[in-house]
Amino acid sequence: MAIMPQYEEKHYFIMKSLLANKKILFGITGSIAVYKAAEWVRELTKAEADVTVVMTEAATRFVSSLTFATLSGSRVYTGMFEPDAGEEITHISLARECDLFIVAPATAQTIAKLAHGFADNLLSSLALANRAKVLIFPAMNSNMYCHPATQANLARIKEFGYSIIEPDEGRLACGDEGVGRLVDWDLAREVILSAFAPQDLQEQTVLITAGPTCESFDPARHLSNRSSGKMGYALAQSAKRRGARVILISGPTSIKTPHGVEMIHVNSALQMYDAVMENYNDADIAVMAAAVSDYRPEKNMEQKIKKGSGKLGLELIPNPDILKELGKRKKKSKVPFLVGFAAESCDHIEEGKRKLKEKNLDLIVVNDIIGKDTGFGTDTNQVNLIDRDYQLEKLPLLSKEECAYIIWDKILKLIQ
Repeated sequence: MAIMPQYEEKHYFIMKSLLANKKILFGITGSIAVYKAAEWVRELTKAEADVTVVMTEAATRFVSSLTFATLSGSRVYTGMFEPDAGEEITHISLARECDLFIVAPATAQTIAKLAHGFADNLLSSLALANRAKVLIFPAMNSNMYCHPATQANLARIKEFGYSIIEPDEGRLACGDEGVGRLVDWDLAREVILSAFAPQDLQEQTVLITAGPTCESFDPARHLSNRSSGKMGYALAQSAKRRGARVILISGPTSIKTPHGVEMIHVNSALQMYDAVMENYNDADIAVMAAAVSDYRPEKNMEQKIKKGSGKLGLELIPNPDILKELGKRKKKSKVPFLVGFAAESCDHIEEGKRKLKEKNLDLIVVNDIIGKDTGFGTDTNQVNLIDRDYQLEKLPLLSKEECAYIIWDKILKLIQ
């Protein structure tokens, strides 16, 4: 059995590795949503991106340039002709060094300028000189956003290759209700990370299960387990960032649905089985990360069982083994690439090998459920990867997001 080398430490920090030292030009225009952009700049800087803020004159009326200089740790540019620019041609030098150009919030005025090639301020001039990917985050009154002129301008800049992130709906600063709110940071973060993530899962449909299942035995009670779903959700979100179509089948969790994935909510093991089998044929890769209950009560009582003085016995019957069933089907079709998870409390490697063979898997991820910082409910995990050739790869303690990226790297390497 070959033991593969562990990853070097530089591979462990995924958010950092995607954004560290990336030169992000952050254009800010005159909208009340400028206050949200301040938080975005702070978060990008925390992730060690090199953020340079460019503000229109109108933007400085809402929040001062000093605020953004403090948050970014860098000089803020507000005009075409900076008094201390010397021989530097600001709009050329900034555009030349840019890895990503973000405009947030983008007002109707700025969108119109971008659509028609105006270069009458530093931000619009940068848009013409820039050759990096451009992300536009509109924010304005809903009537302005829905106006045919604004929609025509948005359609035009899409033709230029700009990515438009549609605004949210809700109560606006002016008191109106409708579309036009600048999206929240969690969505913006995913869009920005996707801009830097390798798109090596494009053309792939990924089926993922996550979370626990709940097996009811009366209207008030059920049998379940301690799974939080964090590992499965991290796999789903990272696959989406890397360009995959993601179908996520999840038991009950408190985690927000990852942006851009197709979500199917289930409760019981039988419901999860049906959902997996219904979507199995669409998948190129199937990752079964859910902690599916092995047993369910034979009877589900219609009325709540009353507390008594004696013992209560429950007859349990086996649930279908979803992973084993997929392994059987794989013997005929050879697809999808099949990944299982094994949550173990002892004999981790031997149990992983046994399940790998018994269930006809391409890869199994084995983790310790009784470790202090691993397993159910934690934000970190320490897993072992075993492939069809019984090659073992031991990973160090990582965040579940970091684990997810390395698991996808491993899957793609095995597929290729």
